[in-house]
Amino acid sequence: MSECPHVPELPRPEPAPLNDTCPECLAAGSHPVQLRLCLVCGHVGCCDSSPFRHATGHFEETGHPVMRSFEPGETWRWCFVDQRIV
Repeated sequence: MSECPHVPELPRPEPAPLNDTCPECLAAGSHPVQLRLCLVCGHVGCCDSSPFRHATGHFEETGHPVMRSFEPGETWRWCFVDQRIV
């Protein structure tokens, strides 16, 4: 994995999760497939395999570029701007 220019701008340490599930899915009565954590603000959203793609929606609304998997045992990160694993 290589770093994109957005990684050095992330807060250290990473923000604490604001929720333990996708609040938008909860409000809509939907079930997230997998969860993603915004590494700028701690928002938890569902992945693009979920019906509403709330993690991508969070990026589109806020411009926060990097998220990581919020699934147990997974540590990979994704940059929405560069469209790659970082």
